[in-house]
Amino acid sequence: MVMPAQTKFRLPDPLAQWRWPRALNPHYEEVKPESEAWLHGFETLDVKSQRSFDRCNFALLGCLAYPLADKDRLRVACDLMALFYVFDEFTDNVDGKGTREYAEIVVNALRNPHHDRPLGEAKLGEVTRQFWLRAMQKSCASAQERFIASFAEYAYAVIDEASDRAKGSVRTIKEYLRLTRLTAGPYPCFFPIEMDLDIPDEVMTHPSMQMMRSLAAESLVLGNDLYSYNIEQAAGHGGHNIITVVMNENGVNLDAALDWVSEYHEQVLSQFQAQYRILPSWGPTIDLKVSAYVERLAYFIRGIDCWAFETERYFGKKGREIQKDRIVNLLPRAEAVVTPMMVPIGREFDI
Repeated sequence: MVMPAQTKFRLPDPLAQWRWPRALNPHYEEVKPESEAWLHGFETLDVKSQRSFDRCNFALLGCLAYPLADKDRLRVACDLMALFYVFDEFTDNVDGKGTREYAEIVVNALRNPHHDRPLGEAKLGEVTRQFWLRAMQKSCASAQERFIASFAEYAYAVIDEASDRAKGSVRTIKEYLRLTRLTAGPYPCFFPIEMDLDIPDEVMTHPSMQMMRSLAAESLVLGNDLYSYNIEQAAGHGGHNIITVVMNENGVNLDAALDWVSEYHEQVLSQFQAQYRILPSWGPTIDLKVSAYVERLAYFIRGIDCWAFETERYFGKKGREIQKDRIVNLLPRAEAVVTPMMVPIGREFDI
C-alpha cells in the first residue's frame, strides 16, 4: 500500500519554558525609519530584494533581539541586521570564489573605515564602512576588536557554505553544526550586546563565558534552521539545514528529525541556564557587566524566536497563527518565493 505524501508538520517549541519574555525595544518606532532610510539611500538592492527586505522587517528583528539597548546601540544593531541581509544578497547566488571576493571587501572595509572605497567596487563595501564608522563612535575598543574578528570569521565561513551549495553537498551533523555556528553569524550579532560594557578579554575568553556564548549561538542556529526549513526545502536549498542533515545522517523522516532537533535545542537552552547559575566571580564591577551581558544574551534568544513569527520572512502573513498552533503546510517546490538568510528520549548528544 502506498502511503500518502506528508503535507503538514508540527513545529516544536523549545522556548516554551524560557523564563525571559518577549520584549520590544521602546525606541522601535524612532529607529526603524532611520535605519531603513539609511540602507535605501545606497540603492544597492534591486526591486525584488528590496521588497523582500521590507517584508522581513529587520529593524523589528533588531528591536526584539536587543530590547534593553539604548537608542544609539539599537541603531547600530538594526544597521547590522541590514548589513547581514545585504551580504547574503551578494553571496547567495555566487560560488566560493565569488563569495571570497565579497568577504574580502567587507573585511577590508571594517579594517579600513577611514579610507574611501575604490571606484567601481560593489556598494557592499560602502555599506559596511558607514555601518562601522557609526558603530565605532558608540562602542568600546575591546568590543570592536572582537567584532572585526568574528565578522571576518563569519564572512570567510560563508565561502564554504557557497561551495557546499554549488556542489550539492550535505555534511554530517557534527560538520554541519561546526560550520553553521559561523555562517549563521551569531558571534557578530553579540556585538550590540557588549559594545558598551568593556568586558576584558580575559573574562570573555574564560571557559564559562565561552560556553554561554556558544550555547546562545547554537540556539540561534537551531531556531533559524527550524523556521527556515520549509522555504529552503521548497527552493531546493535544504541541504544546508539541520533538519535535512539529521534526516540524511540518521536515516529518519521529517517528523523524527524535528523531534531530534527539538530535544537537542531544549538541551542547549537547559545548559545555558545551568551555566548561568555557576558563573565565577571576577569582582563586583566586572560581575555587574557579566550579568548584564548574559541577561542580554537571554533576551536575544527570545527575540530571535519571536521575530520568526512576527515577520513575513518564514511564514508569510501566517506567522502569528503558526506561532500559536505550530502547524505548517509543507510547501511544494514551486511555491518557494523567499530565499532565507536558522532522537529517542534519553539520547546523548555529542556534537
